Amino acid sequence: MSTPQKFEFQTEIRQLLDIVIHSLYTEKEIFVRELVSNASDALEKLRHLQLVEKEIFDDRLPSEINLTTDDKARTFTIQDFGVGMTRAELIENLGTIAHSGSKAFLKALSEGEAKNTSLIGQFGVGFYSAFMVAKRVQVYSHSWRLAEPGHVWQSDGSGEYTIEEAEGQRRGCKIVVELKDDCTEFSLASKIEDILKRYSSFVQFPVNLNGKRVNTVQALWLRGKSEIKDEEYTEFYKFQANAFDTPGCACTSARTPLWRSMRCYLCRRTIRSVSASRGANRRWRCTAARS
Repeated sequence: MSTPQKFEFQTEIRQLLDIVIHSLYTEKEIFVRELVSNASDALEKLRHLQLVEKEIFDDRLPSEINLTTDDKARTFTIQDFGVGMTRAELIENLGTIAHSGSKAFLKALSEGEAKNTSLIGQFGVGFYSAFMVAKRVQVYSHSWRLAEPGHVWQSDGSGEYTIEEAEGQRRGCKIVVELKDDCTEFSLASKIEDILKRYSSFVQFPVNLNGKRVNTVQALWLRGKSEIKDEEYTEFYKFQANAFDTPGCACTSARTPLWRSMRCYLCRRTIRSVSASRGANRRWRCTAARS
């Protein structure tokens, strides 16, 4: 490894970390959902990249997300084989306001959304939720670009982070979360499996926990309407909307020439907002599948 280079988080990132670590959420388990969602996004980006790029580093890796728990070391680890990040991208995506969405997130908090558990994912700052449970977070990454070396980014969330080169990294990102003393339950496989089944069952890529696949639920759009329970629709809504509540209302469209079916949801907060503003500020959550 090279000599670590130290950086300071931008002011807004430090503010965000302070809020996340000390006061934002009581449901600390959402960090698992957010990291899995980010990993899925990285794999989806790679899938699109493979259509236009001829040379991709480590190009035979499977499109999957692997989680590992270690109750003796008190760690939680998640690894994807997605696009990965260069040194510059680690700085941009994890350390600066322009790329993290933290400014918009802080603005939303100031407008009274502090207890909305889906908010952190909506602004692309879900990565920082790991610091709710972490003494230290390490991000090992290798970009899809052939000429780039691997790196490790690490921080304890106190305002600084370091980056240094790291040999032998696979393409994608591996995040190692060293857990706080009062958060060691997240180093238990049974705890993580329960969280994954509740919030990550509909991730389109295989999600493996300690070598065993967890998200074995067949896609709803591949099943007949009569085969799907209302509870499954609700869980799908929660996954798509990064939500913990149930939808205010939902409807399913009839078959059309282009779509097998479409399921539309209206969240409860939006219903209240629409009622108060007579149609303004409408926001729908829709899921659809081609036939």
